[in-house]
Amino acid sequence: MAHATDTLLARYVNEIEEKQKVMDSVVEAAQKEGRDLDDREMELLGNARERMKSLEAQMGPLEEARRISGDSQERLARIAEQMAKNGEEKPKEVKYRSAGEYVLDRWQAGLGHQTAIQRLDLYHRAAAHQTTADNPGLIPEQILGPVVSFVDAARPIVTAIGVRQLPSGSWSRPRITQHTQVGEQAAEKTELVSRKMVIGTVPVSATTYGGYVNISRQNIDWSQPAIMDIVINDLAAQYAIETETAAADTLSTGATAGPTIAAGATGEEVAAALWEAAGTAFAATAGQGRLIALVSADVLGLLGPLFPPINPNDAQGAGFSAASFGSGVMGSVGAIPVVMSSALADGTLLLVSTAAVECYEDRIGPLQVVEPSVLGVQVAYAGYFAELLLEAGGVIEVTVS
Repeated sequence: MAHATDTLLARYVNEIEEKQKVMDSVVEAAQKEGRDLDDREMELLGNARERMKSLEAQMGPLEEARRISGDSQERLARIAEQMAKNGEEKPKEVKYRSAGEYVLDRWQAGLGHQTAIQRLDLYHRAAAHQTTADNPGLIPEQILGPVVSFVDAARPIVTAIGVRQLPSGSWSRPRITQHTQVGEQAAEKTELVSRKMVIGTVPVSATTYGGYVNISRQNIDWSQPAIMDIVINDLAAQYAIETETAAADTLSTGATAGPTIAAGATGEEVAAALWEAAGTAFAATAGQGRLIALVSADVLGLLGPLFPPINPNDAQGAGFSAASFGSGVMGSVGAIPVVMSSALADGTLLLVSTAAVECYEDRIGPLQVVEPSVLGVQVAYAGYFAELLLEAGGVIEVTVS
């Protein structure tokens, strides 16, 4: 039970804190403006200081009286505790062994026996157990962010190849289909060889990818975390998945058949197959571009144990670590970076020259429009994307049996 003295002391303390806040705000304002305190502000600070001194003087006797009262209560409590120990302890719980024992206590209680009355009072006292199920209105539903979303929004294939700016909806890439010719002169003053250059075109058409969601205004205003950001980020992730899948499908469909890695192959045999595929891709692209190995998750699971990250002197590469398992570059074999993408079908291993394939993109990003009639906001995410396989011989499919 709160004492009047405690209440008054609490009020004095709160008032002192309020006065201090006022003084701090006045000084802070002058500090921000880089000036001295004016007469009005000095007067305000003086009045606040005098009031605080007055409150401090009044609190002294009250605090001393409250301390004496508290000490007395503690002393009385200790005396009462000692007296209870010296006397007969009251039962904390009553269990009757028979109906006759209960009837006897009822009879004795009727005669005024205090011990029997106390036992019956404890026996009939039914404690009401209050649990969280009894007051759901007082316990708010907690939502701990961020929102869990198992979506691989990375684009390891597109990132490894590189993205160029998309010029328009459709265009053509020039490609030399016939080169000029240089040969040995048969004899002095004889005619040299001659061949014209033929440059053809490779048509390219961009594909539009996008999606939209209509969100109520109430959902936007009341949701926590904010639903608008979550929806836009998810649309962007789905866009990334679709474009990554498009690039993966083009490479898988247009790849040239290459060597085979048999079941139970050793690390040396796997490296030999990749070197063979690299030679084929080099011949098709005249050594242009960079070499990368694209693998599905299950194939990475087969390669990883063959190339542990121990780095012996005769290692084929830096090896793979399961702790860094995920999309993107996972390691290397023969200095060829191995890139894992969830967009590739199971059992896929492609040796790709970046000169053999190109990706183009013009990302529109998020768009939104308000619908006042239904209190809604329609949000969309879109972009233009095109993947182009220039040389099928530069993409070698290594069969994993």
